Parts: sequence; C-alpha cells; structure tokens
Amino acid sequence: MSQRHAYILERLQTEGNVRVADLFDALDVSAVTIRKDLKILEDKKLLFRTHGNISQANPYSKDRSVGEKENILADQKIRIGKRAAEMIEQDDAIIIGSGTTVLQLARAIPDELKLTVLTSAMNISMSLLDKPNIEIVQLGGVVRKTSTSVTGNYAESILDNFTCSKLFLGVDGIDMEQGCTTSNMMEALLNKAMIRTAQKTIILTDSSKFGRRGFGKICPLNDIDQIITDDGISQTMIHDLENLGIEVIIV
Repeated sequence: MSQRHAYILERLQTEGNVRVADLFDALDVSAVTIRKDLKILEDKKLLFRTHGNISQANPYSKDRSVGEKENILADQKIRIGKRAAEMIEQDDAIIIGSGTTVLQLARAIPDELKLTVLTSAMNISMSLLDKPNIEIVQLGGVVRKTSTSVTGNYAESILDNFTCSKLFLGVDGIDMEQGCTTSNMMEALLNKAMIRTAQKTIILTDSSKFGRRGFGKICPLNDIDQIITDDGISQTMIHDLENLGIEVIIV
C-alpha cells in the first residue's frame, strides 16, 4: 500500500468522513491522482465515495426493523434519550418522531411531568401509557411495520391543527450536503410536516448516522436547531455543524 493510501485510510479512521478537496492540499498532488487513489481503495472496499466526500462506512442507509436498530449503540441511545428528556418543561406540547433513539426519550420522561405528546409512532405511544400526566395524541395513517409508525396525507393533515414547542426527531442519516434523511420517502414527508409544526427541531441520533444518507430527504441542516449525539462524532463534523449555528450536545 502506498503512503498516500495509508494517509487517506488513517484520516478516515480518525475523522469518519473526509472532503476530497482536503486531500488535494494535504498530499500536494493533483485531483486526477487523488481520484485514481480513491478508485483503487474503493474497489478494495476500503472506503465509499459520494459527491465530494469519502467515508469508511456505506453512506446509504437501508430500511431496518425497530428490533434490529434498537440493539445498535444501545447504551448511547439511552444516554441521548435521557439528555433530551431534561429539555422538556412542565406543560410542554411536543412532537416525538419515530425511531429507536427517540423511543429512549419517551421512556426517560419523568412520570410526574405534565405535557402533551404528539407522535406518529405506536411504540412511543405505548411506552407513554403508564405515565399518568401525559396526554397522547396519536397520529393516524398507513402503518409502516418496520418502524411501527404511521405515514401519509392523513397524518400530515392532522398536524395542521397543532403548534408545538419542540420536535424530537430521529434520522437515518446526517450529511453536510444532503442534510437530514431517512430511509423511507413517506416518513420524510411526515417529518417535514412535523418541522413546520414545531418552534424548535432537535435531532436525536447516535454517531453512526453522520456522513450517511437515506433515500428520503427530510430537511437541510439549517432547519435544525440542536443535535444530541454521543462522543463518537468527529471533531470535524462538530465544527462544521456549529458553523451552521447548530448547537451540538455530546453525551
């Protein structure tokens, strides 16, 4: 393996995602040379290329069941959920999207807290049933079995009747170019409607989602107010997000 190849892989190991343009300057070689190097490494399955970036992991997320997702970085998701629960105030009206990380938020809400929760996810509604002071508004629509959540025009139209202080949203990917994405197009459309309904949008995601892309685009990053994630996120990503005015909270 050449020194250039070793350098590229070492940066990926450290940063997770690297801009191709940064490699031109760091290695002091032409764009053509770098692209040839990246093609060789990609053919060996050592990296993945997207427009202007490279990553170690396949950047394209796939639709997986809740049961499969829940076991991925489970401890980190619990910490993220607990930190998000601390942001909820008495008598809040909030929206909780679908996903295994926001499910941990629902489980962490104190029993004594009085609030209203709108959600598309049936498993989140079920997790809140034993909390006596929470009023649950379950959105209706077509049920996605993999996420136990509903989607469709009916769910989106219900949101037009409400306004909420905070939206806690899970995603399948966060990319500096594509923004926040999910693996399902219909879910993405519902998430857009949720963002319009909430005064503040807070993304709950484990660090494995950074640099990844799902099929359905939810929103550009400038629609996001805060991100709560674990310490696996790279310093480069934190810097880029904070430059956009997004508060990044590490747990």
